[in-house]
Amino acid sequence: MSNDTLLHWPTQTNGARVPYGVFTDREWYVREQATVFRGETWSFVALEAEIPKPGDFKSTFVGDTPVIVTRDNDGNINVLQNRCAHRGALVCRERRGNTRRLECVYHQWNYDLRGRLRGVPFRAGINGNGGMPADFNLDAHGLLTLRVARLHGLVFASFSSTVAPLEDYLGPMVVGAIARLFNREIVVTGDQRQFIHGNWKLYAENTRDPYHASLLHLFHNTFGLYRSSQTGACKMDAGHRHTLLYAMAGTSSSEADKAAYQDSRSLNTAFKLADPSVLAGRKEFDDGITLVILSVFPNLVVQQIANTLAVRQIVPYSVDSFELVWTHFGYADDDAAMQEIRLKQTNLIGPAGYVAMEDGEAVEIVQRAIARDANAHSWIAMGGGRAEDAEHLVTESAIVGFWENYRRLMGIAVADS
Repeated sequence: MSNDTLLHWPTQTNGARVPYGVFTDREWYVREQATVFRGETWSFVALEAEIPKPGDFKSTFVGDTPVIVTRDNDGNINVLQNRCAHRGALVCRERRGNTRRLECVYHQWNYDLRGRLRGVPFRAGINGNGGMPADFNLDAHGLLTLRVARLHGLVFASFSSTVAPLEDYLGPMVVGAIARLFNREIVVTGDQRQFIHGNWKLYAENTRDPYHASLLHLFHNTFGLYRSSQTGACKMDAGHRHTLLYAMAGTSSSEADKAAYQDSRSLNTAFKLADPSVLAGRKEFDDGITLVILSVFPNLVVQQIANTLAVRQIVPYSVDSFELVWTHFGYADDDAAMQEIRLKQTNLIGPAGYVAMEDGEAVEIVQRAIARDANAHSWIAMGGGRAEDAEHLVTESAIVGFWENYRRLMGIAVADS
């Protein structure tokens, strides 16, 4: 069965009509892992600041494939498939640490930090019995190594030997947005993890959707962190893989806000903060931008919300489950007051974040509602239903762009937008 007949994609449209089966069909999920996550893409795997010293490692995923990110004794960063060459067991079971060797607990085959096999117990047998064949070659049985590329302290990996160089894959818009936030040495300040019962692409849509942000999130809107009436924009790279959403707090008038939200539950001036210091931040960037959501296909979100900075890694586990890993960071030269601001504003995001807790629920209520209607379709039309940049925040254009790129990658015809 071909890709375009497994699910009934409307061939006469662009990315504005999406069959719900793309979120629920298990066969489709398997194809997606091969084509997206092991195909012509770069996946985010770590911040260099997470593994600063030789011997440091982090276990993570590319798609649903477990990998290990290591810094070897020469300071190089390696990404290795986390699967022993012997019997296929996980080699690394810790999330982070520091080690001289990577050892599989099952039979103690051990590897160096570049993934080269360095030890096999009883290789020569015991008392003349057993042992590996005479022609057994350690060098032929290392861990599978992925391609690695780094940009401003972010580490990406790819299974593909032919994917475009990272900066070409990202494009000037994304490279510039990353350079803006990673403009000097960073320090990791903590992690949060959120397991969500839904398909990972529902979250990819969510982070490209400025339309929902001031409607779903009461805190965002009521306290002025984000309103669709603010100055902002929604921009994409040339291939519509990646999206940059930004907004500037304080740029809308009270009259415009009241007119826009007069029938909305999400602007409620009766609410007050018992501790308003959570929003008592500082201006950090001369461009006036106070909110950035940078979505990098397939698995990375980079965010600035007020003074809280983080990367979010999307880790799909199955067709209807994924994990969201939030890694918070600040700058090495932050003073004590700014450190306190960032720590307090961590409450804005994460699984119980004031402006983030609703997103996981939104994904799950969609997943439950579409379970038995694979060939019904979404209707993505706010802003015109076309993949084009918008100098405002009342649009779903970036979601259309996401699906156009996704369809091309999966071999599904895309009509002209």
